[in-house]
Amino acid sequence: MRSLLKFFSLTYILSWSLWIAAAAIWRAAPTFSGLASIGSFLYLLGVFAPALVALALTATADGRAGTLDLLCRTIKWSVGARWYVFAIGYMVVIKLAAALLLRIATGTWPAFGQEPLYIMAIAIPFSTPVQAGEEIGWRGYALPRLSVRLGLSGASIALGVIWACWHLPFFFILGNDKSGQSFPLYLLGVTALSVAMAWLYWRTNGSLLLTMLMHAAVNNTKDIVPSAVTNATNVFALSSSRVAWLSVAVLWTCAAYFLVRMRGVKLQDGFRDSVCH
Repeated sequence: MRSLLKFFSLTYILSWSLWIAAAAIWRAAPTFSGLASIGSFLYLLGVFAPALVALALTATADGRAGTLDLLCRTIKWSVGARWYVFAIGYMVVIKLAAALLLRIATGTWPAFGQEPLYIMAIAIPFSTPVQAGEEIGWRGYALPRLSVRLGLSGASIALGVIWACWHLPFFFILGNDKSGQSFPLYLLGVTALSVAMAWLYWRTNGSLLLTMLMHAAVNNTKDIVPSAVTNATNVFALSSSRVAWLSVAVLWTCAAYFLVRMRGVKLQDGFRDSVCH
């Protein structure tokens, strides 16, 4: 438990400090200036903090072998094709289901995103490696350890809350796509998404590559049916778009199924295999 507290504390301190510094630099520096570039570097470094902290703690506790095993999970590609389909298509199905429910309830379709599908498809593989900055920490380091104490179902929910709250500074940084949006609704959605990603990690026997792919796919397809409220300013408001609420409802419907299937599972029981050969 001490290692988890250390991981979460160090990750929050490092990420939030870097993001606050980046926001301060951006506020003072002209756009595209050298100083603004430093702010962008600090911002990106904060995004990678979960992985950096996880690798440092793993190296200290488990040495080279433990660190190598954690890193090798980011290239564990040999899983069934259906899991690739799940990872890439999950958020698309969620958003289209929300759109269909709105159509049934109101007789009108919501606004669909304007970004071409081929751009989304190209962006997913290019952004997948970047997600190692989070996934090595959240799913690779924290989730197995939490599952020992809480079971995988409980761990997926607890990690979802912690993961969502880690993003809180984004809601106050101008220019961020989360700026001014409803954080309580985001918390609900990310926690449900954490359950689905825990399910995927378990079913692929610890493939961080697949959770990285799913993370990238979510980021790049979530606006196929946009949920954001234009000119929103109250971060802690419960009010949001109907699409946002319907998306959360569909996410939790799916999460309920995964939670039942994960009852009694503890990830470390099944992740003793060597990933790199």
